[in-house]
Parts: sequence; C-alpha cells; structure tokens
Amino acid sequence: MLRTVALRSVRAVAIPTKPAYRDLDPETRELYKKIIRVDHAGERGADVIYNGQYDVLKNTDAGPKIKEMWEQEKEHLAAFEKLLVTHRTAPTVLLPLWDILGYAVGAGTAMMGKEAAMACTVAVEDTIIGHYNDQIRELLKRDPQQHAEMIKLLSKFRDEEQEHHDIGLEEGAEQAPAYQLLTNAIKLGCKVAIAVSNEI
Repeated sequence: MLRTVALRSVRAVAIPTKPAYRDLDPETRELYKKIIRVDHAGERGADVIYNGQYDVLKNTDAGPKIKEMWEQEKEHLAAFEKLLVTHRTAPTVLLPLWDILGYAVGAGTAMMGKEAAMACTVAVEDTIIGHYNDQIRELLKRDPQQHAEMIKLLSKFRDEEQEHHDIGLEEGAEQAPAYQLLTNAIKLGCKVAIAVSNEI
C-alpha cells in the first residue's frame, strides 16, 4: 500500500561555503565543477519538465501537486545557480537543448494524461536519486569532513527528489499506458543527458 506523501515547504537553502573554491586542490576543484555543472543541468531539466506538465495540467486536479513539486525544483535550481558563481563553473553548453527537450517531455507526457505525467516524474526522479547517491558516495570516499556541507546539500535534494518519486507513484504513475516502456525511455534519456553534461 502506498503512503501519502506530504511535501516540505519551500525555504531558503544554505549554500555550501566550505570548502571554498580557493581552498580546493586542482583535482577536487574539477570534481566540484563537474558536480555543480551536471546537477545544475539536471535541476534545470526538472524545472522545465514540471513547467511543461503544469502548463498542460494546471486546471486539473493534478495542477496543485505539480506546482508544489515544481516550487521545490526551483529551490534546487537556484542553489546550483549560486554554486556556479562561487565555484567559477560554466553551465553545460547544451543547456538550451535540454530546455527544449525537457519542456517537450513534460508537456508531451502531460498531454497523454495525469498518469503519464506522473510516470515521467517517477522516471526522472529515480534517475536523479541514483545520480545524487553516486555523488554522495564519491565525496564520502574522499573526505566526509571536508565535503560535509556539499554532502548535506546533495542529501537534502536527493531526499526531496525521493518525495517527488513517491508522489508520482501515489498519483497513479503505474496506471500510465505502456508504463515500463515510457519510464525506461525517459530514464535512458536522462542518463544520456547526465553523461553529456558531465563532459561539456
């Protein structure tokens, strides 16, 4: 039986200030740049996906729930936009493409119905949760104390993505037409976007 999920309210996020960019060795500096660039791209993608879903479903019973999840994604995106500046990191050059594709995926699944939109949410969030977990493990392996603030931020966002995933299931994602095919295709697209954004 699925549990009812309540979203936490949107609030200001404490942006990691330690370790500062100038205090990082070159290897760790590059690791942080990769983390920030790809996570910024991912949160920008989530932002436009929810935007597309909301534009289609805002006048349905799914509208308020999508809006709530979208507000949390805006919080995540704002945090990484600040980190781009503090860690002197350029966003992926493919950001305009991800904007177009993300919005199309969000609006397209929403046009198929609420359940398909929620299946999209489940697929995207499942991929992002795994990605955040990989980053957290990498930082824990290197130095948990040095990277405590970044680990805390990534863990917070991962937990909120888990809430969105669970809401998607609660809202009928598995009743979407061709659920497995749809979610597998979206997960594959997300993984490709992550891999490319890691590099450019």
